[in-house]
Amino acid sequence: MEVYQVKVFLEVARHLSFTEAADALNLTQPAVSVKIKSLESELGTALFYRLGRKIQLTEAGNFLYEEAPRLIEVENQLVAKIEEIKQGKLGHLKIGCTPAISHGWLPKVVFQYRQNYSGIQTQCVVFESAELLYRAITSGQIDIGISDISFEEFAEISATAIDTIRYSLIVASNHVLAKQNWLSLKELQQESWVLLPAGSPSRMVFEARLHELGLTLSDFPNIETVDTLSLMQTFIAQGNYLGFASEFEFKADCQSGMLVSIPLQEFALSGNVFMLLPRRLSESASHSNQQRRFAQSATSKKTRSSNPIQKFTALIQDVQAQRSRVQTEQKETRRPIHLRSPSLVIRSTPQRPETLTLSIGIQNGTIPTVTAGLIIQRLGLLEHFLPKDGRYSSTQYQIRWCDFSTGAPIIQGLHSGQLDIGILGDYPLLLSAVQHQDAKQTRLVSFVSTNPDGSCNAVIVPNQSNIQSIEDLRGRIIAVPFSSSAHGMVMRSLHSAHLLDEVRLAALESSDMTYPFGSSTDYSTLADGYAHFAPFHDIAYRQGKFRYLQSDENVLPAFHGVVASASLAEQYPEVVIAYLKALSGAQYWYATTPSALALVSQWTSLDSDIVSRILSSFYPENQPGRFFSEMLIRPDWIKQHIAQLSLIPGNEDVQNIRLDRWIQPEFLQSVHS
Repeated sequence: MEVYQVKVFLEVARHLSFTEAADALNLTQPAVSVKIKSLESELGTALFYRLGRKIQLTEAGNFLYEEAPRLIEVENQLVAKIEEIKQGKLGHLKIGCTPAISHGWLPKVVFQYRQNYSGIQTQCVVFESAELLYRAITSGQIDIGISDISFEEFAEISATAIDTIRYSLIVASNHVLAKQNWLSLKELQQESWVLLPAGSPSRMVFEARLHELGLTLSDFPNIETVDTLSLMQTFIAQGNYLGFASEFEFKADCQSGMLVSIPLQEFALSGNVFMLLPRRLSESASHSNQQRRFAQSATSKKTRSSNPIQKFTALIQDVQAQRSRVQTEQKETRRPIHLRSPSLVIRSTPQRPETLTLSIGIQNGTIPTVTAGLIIQRLGLLEHFLPKDGRYSSTQYQIRWCDFSTGAPIIQGLHSGQLDIGILGDYPLLLSAVQHQDAKQTRLVSFVSTNPDGSCNAVIVPNQSNIQSIEDLRGRIIAVPFSSSAHGMVMRSLHSAHLLDEVRLAALESSDMTYPFGSSTDYSTLADGYAHFAPFHDIAYRQGKFRYLQSDENVLPAFHGVVASASLAEQYPEVVIAYLKALSGAQYWYATTPSALALVSQWTSLDSDIVSRILSSFYPENQPGRFFSEMLIRPDWIKQHIAQLSLIPGNEDVQNIRLDRWIQPEFLQSVHS
């Protein structure tokens, strides 16, 4: 018996006429008669009495007339349910996640998903270890995974970063460390710690970071391992243990004030939350979401055919898009750098590993370059981003940070091959590119900071000096760090005033943070004036013994940059990219961390107002003298410097620099790729 036959029967029974039923069904009268005869044949009984041209229902016909509408209603319900399934309104979604995600990240997302698609049954399964989650994804036990581990080393899983996650130290609110704003793991090695078991995501993150820093768990002699978060919470709250966890694992406890989260220096950057799909499904989801982006209305073909997984990924994309709009409105345009996910695969250390020594020349006393040296050092960022896979799987790194007060020794180190990377101001940058006999070649791979108005270098004279203008320097002595950006500035100024041959430039050998121009109180016996770069002239001016010498010169934009030896750039390009990722991470941290200014002030022993006045995350209008963090190389600025310097005796060689070969922006382009 076919449902359509029953529908024809009901129409005939309603009209008690084959002709009228045929008109209502848009069929011919013979076709209706055939359907009724076929139904009666299948049932083995007559449904109508034929009385000439009139018909009446038999007893069986009356029964079918009363009960058949239920059959039609069941069919309608089935068709409607199938249509809802086709549209993704019904179905099942099984989400696997790690404990941290289940505690603090996933509930809000699942709630929104259920609000949007109430007919889809959603189940969340928590896996205590990353390995168990991996197996569940690859075996098909779950439809989708959310994790703070990416499993990027496994080709069968597709991982998409969808949010951020921060890791920190967790202590009881009454712990002696609870009021600290910032701590380092190296300060806490002798404390009592409590950690989750091996294989749990937060512990994997902790151990991976220790390994990068040359530490192991054995360097922390007082560690307790517990099986659950509730046990960990008890050890922290009642036993004054230190815990390491993500922001999600003890979110409620920290919000209630029972526990306190303290930033760790080694985890200054956030990690990522990943959405995980079997590779075979990720392509389908990606294709569906691509259709979604181009859909013109909610009734598009894609919307009708999307399944629960595709709807979940679409919801995540909407959340990400909303977050991006908020960041745009708040003018947060700086692209974030995140900590990498630890590997699930434990790689054995080769018996004879290759050792790669990196010697980096930095200027930690020069505030505009602190993101390129000091901050990277303190946060351990270079160790984190150095390559460890492929050709580098057996490589061990030795990093030598060589701190100098000026750029001259960095140039010498680069040319002699003793340094692999150097951080230099504009004039020494160009000197590093000048080729002398036996000098090693360099490559400019990034800027560090820029000062568009060029007011960062200055000439300063003692308060009691009768020198009032640059013309008054005729026959005088100016002390300046040779081969520094200040040296380049003062040469350009004197050349522009036609005084270069009439002013003696003396070498200022060293610069002390306390007394930038020497320890003597009688500065006038040392030189008539001083030319220096920030922050040294700022410090001297604040001490009240100096004043600035105004210049009418049309100054050039100032900048600092990163040069790498040509051999490092050619033989180990991934290492250069790793350094630039560390630099980008340092700049992002400085720009987005409220405590960064105070910490840099502490590390440099300078007042925070000096630091903030010299280095900013963005260039403020009408506030000259500031650098702002910027990695984009400006060839036009470099050409302006070359054009002016090449006119000054002794600097003619700068015009021979092959900028097309020396400037290599492709390294910077790979940082965010």
